[in-house]
Amino acid sequence: MPPTIEPGSWDIPVVSVSSVPGDHVELERLLPTPRWKVYRSSTLRSAVQLLRALQRVPIVVCDANLFPTTWQELLAQIGLFPESPHLIVAARIADDHLWAEALNLGAYDVLEKPFDRTELTRSLSLAWLRTQREHGLAEAHVIAAVA
Repeated sequence: MPPTIEPGSWDIPVVSVSSVPGDHVELERLLPTPRWKVYRSSTLRSAVQLLRALQRVPIVVCDANLFPTTWQELLAQIGLFPESPHLIVAARIADDHLWAEALNLGAYDVLEKPFDRTELTRSLSLAWLRTQREHGLAEAHVIAAVA
């Protein structure tokens, strides 16, 4: 079970998976601290290692053009975790084909890059709320954590 969230006392971890350093920088710039803590990973392998080390990570944001592996492979890997994080696929062109594929395979959301702060925060907050509901934590703590 995830730790109990006390208002202002816990950063929500987000793993950013991209071979493009600017993607990590953009997430860190757009996501307000102390609510969000971005952890960087440039490969599928390092992302899986990071997720194991951090344990309860609720959200992973992955570049749609992850090379030499794919976001689909990452989705399959995180599906093996007891508490699978929600995967958000980020793409320069978030077309209907990507949306359909991502959502049908089990990704949580698709966001277009460059990120829009409002859309990014909305998507991550909703993924966080879903995680909290899945683990039965009190809604008062959830609202305080993402507000």
